[in-house]
Amino acid sequence: MADSTEQPTQRKRQFRIPTVEDIEKSRNDAEKRLAPVESMRDALSFDLSSSTLQPAAKADTPASNMAIPSTAQPSETRTSHSQPANTATIAGSRALPIASPAGGGGGRGSGQVVLVNELQRGNPVLECVRNVRWSYSKDIIPDYVVGRTSCVLYLSVKYHRLHPEYISKRIDGLGKQYRLRVLLIHVDTDDCKIPLREINRIAVVGEMTILLAWSLDEAGRYIETLKAFEHRQPDIIRERVEDTYMARLANSLTSIKSVNKTDVLTLSSNFGSFDGVARATSDELSLCPGVGDLKAQRIFKAFHEPFIPEK
Repeated sequence: MADSTEQPTQRKRQFRIPTVEDIEKSRNDAEKRLAPVESMRDALSFDLSSSTLQPAAKADTPASNMAIPSTAQPSETRTSHSQPANTATIAGSRALPIASPAGGGGGRGSGQVVLVNELQRGNPVLECVRNVRWSYSKDIIPDYVVGRTSCVLYLSVKYHRLHPEYISKRIDGLGKQYRLRVLLIHVDTDDCKIPLREINRIAVVGEMTILLAWSLDEAGRYIETLKAFEHRQPDIIRERVEDTYMARLANSLTSIKSVNKTDVLTLSSNFGSFDGVARATSDELSLCPGVGDLKAQRIFKAFHEPFIPEK
């Protein structure tokens, strides 16, 4: 019996296989749309708003009239007295304009350049600053600005003996500016004990960090290093302290004279804890292997002597 409901007729898709002529025609159309351009200027100036890529109109100005920036040769001298006041001389290069003062820390932003005070003009230490660029500036108070919040004052011991009031005035001029304030001292005399003591007292009051340089080359390397490590973290000079119990126990007990890490392991295994070692008597300590009478007495005294010796 035939089904009374009509089944919907499904329309089959017809696929047409392109002929060789169709392929050649489409290839020719593509080559016309992607016509070669005459120059790089035309290649970068297509009109993207239209459906087909068309090169924009060529500029009326010929290429020969285009201004080319001049590449002036760097100056052979480091400094020049005929430069305007708003320029700074880069060591081994031509004069560059000085940037405007930057906020933060009360100091100037030195960027990639060490800013040098005009008072340091002629200082032989500048000849030893070779690995970083530096420039003169009339707008800074310290001798050198090596970072956004870091500065350096330079002083030689001989100059301090002739002008002992000089460094105090320079430190007072800084005020509260700069977070890292370095006093770089060139020790250029053998009789330096008394002058260094005086400078150290002045530096402590002025919240300065002292660095001693025993030659001009060493002073120059200090300036270079302070600039190169401007954004470094202090991890390389920070003390590495282990957080384990045994490491701290060894660190505390080995501060006693003649006590080594082997003795620490022996004491820990016999008395169990730091509290047990502190409460042990001298006789109990001397019974431990490797701990004699003298070492036991030193350990016992370390825990039982008063912090302030009696007069």
